[in-house]
Amino acid sequence: MARTWVLMRGLIREQRHWEGFGQQLAAVFPDDRIVMVDLPGNGSAHRQASPTRIEAMVAAVRTDLSQRGLRPPFHVLALSLGGMVAINWMSEYPGEVAAAALLNSSVSRFSPFWHRLQPDNYGTIIKKGLLAKTPLIREQAVLSMTTNLLSESQRAEIARRWCGYAVDAPVSRRNALRQLWAAARFKAPIRLPSGAPVLIIAGGEDRMVNPACSRAMARGWGVSLKLHPAAGHDITLDAGDWVADTLRDWLEPETVIAEE
Repeated sequence: MARTWVLMRGLIREQRHWEGFGQQLAAVFPDDRIVMVDLPGNGSAHRQASPTRIEAMVAAVRTDLSQRGLRPPFHVLALSLGGMVAINWMSEYPGEVAAAALLNSSVSRFSPFWHRLQPDNYGTIIKKGLLAKTPLIREQAVLSMTTNLLSESQRAEIARRWCGYAVDAPVSRRNALRQLWAAARFKAPIRLPSGAPVLIIAGGEDRMVNPACSRAMARGWGVSLKLHPAAGHDITLDAGDWVADTLRDWLEPETVIAEE
């Protein structure tokens, strides 16, 4: 049966920041539907106020999907802040999430704040993020912190493109702070609901969120962890094909055996 994938990005990011990953995922799951959503305050929803609670973000995503005529259950793939939304969604509405893959996410239940946002980045986030003079400076800073495996020319090209996204659909400073506050106050459940498989995926060289956060989540909830040895926080930019193949191996192991 064909799946419907729901993809959610992280803090002050939107669906266009997935770049080519939707196509990479579709190549691995050609019969599935790939749907991308923007959390309130970002992208197509940039004029909305970002909620200060993850629960309200879940409500917005559910409303968005319903208005598109899409019905659960969904396979959810979510990065960073999006992972917290996925965790709350499957906890509060377990029948709506058939499976969830959480990429480079973190929760306060299992990890201290200095792992959830590594201290080496605080100065850059403030000076070149919240206080950046131009969108291009901000996007260059973001890519320098979140990617490891792109060439300088690739980063430059993507930064210019992302600058265009920021001009087209700017995220206000107020909304950025509201999203940070929502992430900081999120209380993850002690255990996840049974019945829906969960896979945690992490970049082993994530310089934004310590990979120890993903290890702690996997250990705390007793779910599987897949670690890319060299990828950074934006793991689908650094290693999109690897992520897509990892998802296939997880959900369709018989396909891998047949190919061998």
